[in-house]
Amino acid sequence: MRQVVVAGIGQTVFGKFLHRGVRSLAEEALSTAIADSGIGYDEIGVTYFANALSGLVTGQETIRGQVALRNTGVMGRPIINIDNACASGSTAFHLAWLSVASGQTDVALAIGAEKLTHEDKSVTFGAFASGVDVEERARLQTKAPQGHSVFMDIYAERARRYMEFSGATLKDFALVCIKSRKAASMNEWAQFRAPVTVDEVLGSRMISAPLTLNMCSPIADGAAAAILVSEEFAQRIKAPRVYVRASSLVSANKDGLGPTCAERAAKAAYDTAGLGPEDIHVAEVHDASAPAEIMLYERLGFAAPGKGVSLLRAGDTSVGGRRPVNPGGGLLSRGHPVGATGIAQIIELTTHLRGTAGARQRAGATAALAECSGGQLGADSALAAVTILTNFK
Repeated sequence: MRQVVVAGIGQTVFGKFLHRGVRSLAEEALSTAIADSGIGYDEIGVTYFANALSGLVTGQETIRGQVALRNTGVMGRPIINIDNACASGSTAFHLAWLSVASGQTDVALAIGAEKLTHEDKSVTFGAFASGVDVEERARLQTKAPQGHSVFMDIYAERARRYMEFSGATLKDFALVCIKSRKAASMNEWAQFRAPVTVDEVLGSRMISAPLTLNMCSPIADGAAAAILVSEEFAQRIKAPRVYVRASSLVSANKDGLGPTCAERAAKAAYDTAGLGPEDIHVAEVHDASAPAEIMLYERLGFAAPGKGVSLLRAGDTSVGGRRPVNPGGGLLSRGHPVGATGIAQIIELTTHLRGTAGARQRAGATAALAECSGGQLGADSALAAVTILTNFK
């Protein structure tokens, strides 16, 4: 397998853009990535387009990437549509990496775009609910009022179990939100950048106990793109050296039984990269809810079982800490336009490894990890992707 370099990155601001469509968002992210890389559209050999929910939100099915990119210079070459729940963008990145690493092409594009805002919020919530087995969903939705997120009920149940297991408190979950907003305040691409207090987080509307509104990732529109090239091609264009050291993608075990997707994907990535959790300087994880971030500290090996909350309380995972987690604001504050999220994680980490993250820069960062989960199957996410990037071979 060949060395693969992240040669270009670009994204839109994430937010609610009722009158913008997937095409507009995708074009903006792609043009930014092209400018960042210095690569011509005609040099892109294959495009992987991530979009999870357009079929249900906008009605566009089957040729989503071709429609979104029809006015761009990537047309005429392979465009492969990817729908893999919240890890759609991560999956597109994984396949783009595989195309370059295998020698299929010298240049591949991973791009994700999502339009989630809708005048009828029940349309958006219904689209999210499609990420659960329909037979399980029917049972879960009997408990949920209309316009309510089934996923937040799932995350709430996990949070309650984790509180019993670890001793984590509601204040700890609020601290994740405060940390997230502080990071997002330094990120021009983030949806929510205003600071919040513990009282504001705990006093916000209850969504599904113990999760309040501020503890839940918001609906967002946006797009993100990454251009991957072979090392030989990177030498020709003098791209900054950010290497894809590992990219792993796993599905849930039968009925979602452990070890979890995140644990198994992380182990595979560490083994491939020849690195361990102790080598990671900065990380982006799938914080669809505030408690999920703390749980992922443990699943990724950053903390022992039940001890993730200690990292949070010590400030280790904050911007300026020993190992910042979600320094771009994460899903909670950067926003969660599903198809774009996994690639936005890669973009954030790439800026740290380039040394261009500004006030949120993790000083001396040489190794970074992204984790993104998707869907729900039994007791676990339906899938998870873990990517490890370094600025050394």
